[in-house]
Parts: sequence; C-alpha cells; structure tokens
Amino acid sequence: MVLSLRPATRGDAVAITDLVNAVDLIEIGRPETDLRTMEADLEHPEIDLAKDSWLAYADGVLVGYGLVWGDSGGERIDMDHYVLPDRQDVAVRLLDLMEARTVERVRANGAARAVVHLHLNTEPTLDTSLIEKRGWRPVRRYQVMVRDVSPRSAPAPSPPPGVTLRECTAETDHRRAHELCELTFAAHFDHRPRTYEEWSHDLDAGRLDWSLVRIATVEGRGDAGVMVARNDRKAMGWIQNLGVTEEARGRGIGGFLLRDGFAAFAARGRGSVGLGVDTANETGALRLYEKNGMRTHFAVNTWEVVLPV
Repeated sequence: MVLSLRPATRGDAVAITDLVNAVDLIEIGRPETDLRTMEADLEHPEIDLAKDSWLAYADGVLVGYGLVWGDSGGERIDMDHYVLPDRQDVAVRLLDLMEARTVERVRANGAARAVVHLHLNTEPTLDTSLIEKRGWRPVRRYQVMVRDVSPRSAPAPSPPPGVTLRECTAETDHRRAHELCELTFAAHFDHRPRTYEEWSHDLDAGRLDWSLVRIATVEGRGDAGVMVARNDRKAMGWIQNLGVTEEARGRGIGGFLLRDGFAAFAARGRGSVGLGVDTANETGALRLYEKNGMRTHFAVNTWEVVLPV
C-alpha cells in the first residue's frame, strides 16, 4: 500500500468534510460536520495551508487529515487530527509532522515552549495510547448537549423581572455582543481574548443570522447577558455562546436566554438544538442545561502536551 502526503488546499474542503463525517459516523453514530465549517477552517487567517495542513492518502484514498493553528501569538497551539481507525500508522506520521510544526510556530513567536491542545471524542478513532506515549494527557472534558424542540414544547419564555431582550441586528450590537462574549468568558478554561475582527472571522459573521444573537439587559444595570446562536448547521440549531456577567448571575438570565434560543429555533422549524459545555465550568452551566431538558449527545476530551522549544 502506497502512502502519500501533501498540504491541503481550499479546494479540498469537500473531500476533508467527507473524511471527517466518516469519523463522525464511527464516533457519534451520524455525520455532523458541515462543508461551510470546513471551508471556514481552511480560510483561517492564522493558517498557512502549505505548512500547517496535511492530507494523507493510502493508494489514492484520503485516510487522514491534520491541521495546526494558533492565534495566541505565544505558546498556545491547537490541532485538528482525523484518521480512519485502521490507519494508526498514518496517525503517528501526522503527529510527527504536526508536533514539529507546532514547535516551529512557537519558536517564531518567541516562546520557550509549545502548549498544544487537541480535541478528541471520548471514544475516538485514534488509538489514544499512541499519544499517551508521546506525553499527551486529557485535561478537560466537554459535552455536546442536545434537546428536541417544537413550537409546543418550546414556547417563547417570559423574561425575569426587570430584564429585556433585543436582537443584534444593528452593527453597534454586533460589537456589543463581542464585548459581552469576551467579558462573560474571560475566566473560562482556555479562553483567549480576540479582537472584534478575529471574533467575526471565527464566527463566520458574514453568514450569521444576527436575529438569533440576543442581548439581555437588566434595568438599571445595563447589558448583562448574551446568546450567540446559528442556524446554518444541518444536524441541529446551535447555541455557540451563552454568557451572563458575574454581577448579574442568579437572576435567571441564563435560563431565560437558553429557553429563548429553544423557542427561536422551534419557530424556524428546527427539531433539535445543541451546544457544547465544559463539564468543569464553575458557573454551573452543565446543571443549567440539564435542568432545561438537555441531554448528553457525546463527549470530547481536551488532550494537552507541552513541547520544549
């Protein structure tokens, strides 16, 4: 069997999406990766595809894909790594190349080490003993939560006393939503501050339905909560961010925003809504989602390795 590798190009988005969906089918039971998500990854401004991406072919068939990026300007680097389960040899080859590239990128940043993160399903196609031998260890777990919705089961909720809600259809509110996301997620694990331009790119803001982005305001206190939701995923409606400022927590704003998201998606004809949550989140987000009828769809571990430069 002949193994060959080359960098990815933007024109490879369809083939990579097909590979990732083949992995999805094995790991979670159905394909859930959209083409536009993959296109956005390949267009990331911090990625030089010629140096930061790899496609692995066995006898001309795509069996592995790797991507390295880092927008911290320092030691933090992220990886995407996908491989079919019968090609663990490809997994190792990709890891060799990707780890070497992370060191190269971090050295260019002037950092003394590379702190690398890789997100893997808790039952991945990758043999995790291979990365454990290389010094990787799981440091965090995320759950993708889902809830079925309909106009009957998810009616528009009543706001808590003194709380009003607005859709972010104006440009000034786009920027305010960014500010609130940065503020409410500042203390979260692995959060990295982003400028409005960086946030907009990562959000693929040009394709976003901004009427699904909501800001909650508390009378006398100002803007206190934000929900960023998107309706461009085939599998389900998706709540990308939901945050409440520290001083406004305990008023029921988070639950109100969540239920408003359910109602908004149900009104658009979606049958289910999903989101991701850090299971160690100290704000009690997991309990909030479970209380509002969400269940675990699948779980993902964040694996970390520290590489000297």
